Amino acid sequence: MEHTAEVTGIGVGTSEDGANVPAVLLTARSEYLPIVITADQARAIELARSDEPFDRPLTHDLLVEMLTEFGGAVDGVRIDDLADGTFYAKVDIERYDRGEPQKFVFDARPSDAIALAVRVDCPITVSDEVLDHAGRPEDEFEPDRVEDFDDDPR
Repeated sequence: MEHTAEVTGIGVGTSEDGANVPAVLLTARSEYLPIVITADQARAIELARSDEPFDRPLTHDLLVEMLTEFGGAVDGVRIDDLADGTFYAKVDIERYDRGEPQKFVFDARPSDAIALAVRVDCPITVSDEVLDHAGRPEDEFEPDRVEDFDDDPR
C-alpha cells in the first residue's frame, strides 16, 4: 500500500563528527520519514517551497519547463524502496501523443523526485515497506530546527 506524504521541511541532525546533516522530512501515516540529503539538495527543495522567483531557471525548474514544452507532465513521485540504507524513488510522467496518453516511469534520487514534486505540486507517495523500515514517531524530531542555507544560487 502507498501513503500520500507531505514535505514537512528540512531537518538538521548532527553526524558523529559534529557536522550538520540535512534531511528532508516527509510526513506519512502519522510518522516522519527522514531522508538524508546534501545541502545542495536541501536548498533545491527549500527554494521550490519558498516560491521565490529567479532570474534564470534552476536545474529542476529547467527540467519541468522542458518536460512541459514537450507535452509531458509529472503525475506523481513515489518513494518505493529502501535497500542498504539507500532510498529509491520513481517519477511518473504522462505525455499525450495524438490524444493518446503515454506513461513513463523514471528512476530518480528521492531528493530530485521531491524537488520536482514541490515545483509542480504533484502527489508524493511512500510505500508501507519504506515506512515500516524507516518511519519514525513524530516525537523523535524537532521540526522547528531548520537549517539556514547561506548560498544563494542567483
